[in-house]
Amino acid sequence: MSYKKIPLQERIIVALDVSSPEEAKALVKKCESHCTFYKVGLQLFMGSWFDTVDWIVDRGHKVMLDLKFFDIPETVKLAVQQVNDRGVTFATIHGNDPIIRAAVSARGDLQLLAVTVLTSFGEEDMRAMGMTGSVADLVSFRAKRALELGCDGVVSSGLEAEKIRRELGEKLLIVTPGIRPGANITDSGDDQQRIVTAGMALKNGATHVVVGRPITRALDPIAVIEQMQREIAMSVEEAGPGRS
Repeated sequence: MSYKKIPLQERIIVALDVSSPEEAKALVKKCESHCTFYKVGLQLFMGSWFDTVDWIVDRGHKVMLDLKFFDIPETVKLAVQQVNDRGVTFATIHGNDPIIRAAVSARGDLQLLAVTVLTSFGEEDMRAMGMTGSVADLVSFRAKRALELGCDGVVSSGLEAEKIRRELGEKLLIVTPGIRPGANITDSGDDQQRIVTAGMALKNGATHVVVGRPITRALDPIAVIEQMQREIAMSVEEAGPGRS
């Protein structure tokens, strides 16, 4: 898989985490000159079901359906079947073995991404739950299982992307949320804990970044996108031969 061949316009997946389909469509129209990949999450999907997904696909763009399927395996299998043939590119599932197996058995052309550990989850949460090891170790373990069981990729913080790439090579997509612009990313002022810049994510091995609030709340979303795309282009050029 040659990750350098992914078009720059598809590297940023704009998260349409807005309150209405109308807002989502307005944001797509504002960004589509520069970005052709959009995430539809639970909030937007509950407000419009497949209507917004279909609208985005009909405009020639790609969709990441981020519903993080998590249920008994048979229900997950049937849910994935509902997504097949809708033109969706990525769909997310939780990274438990039975769920992965069920989803993989039901997919068509859909690419499945296993969620490793949510970016709002940190080391203190690990300790509070009585879990041993580090978040990075847990992410790495779940990424390895996802690959072995047939997933196309994982959703992972950019902080763990480098470890995944080092251990698993160029065999899977790494889609990274928790992206923040600028140098002072340690003080993001929101619920994301494991955060990086777009350039850092790609340098560490991510193939795509999911960006929500830095774009949706920006006075000039295109300026934010252009800055991130410059960082991404530089990081891709600097990447090793495995991603060239």
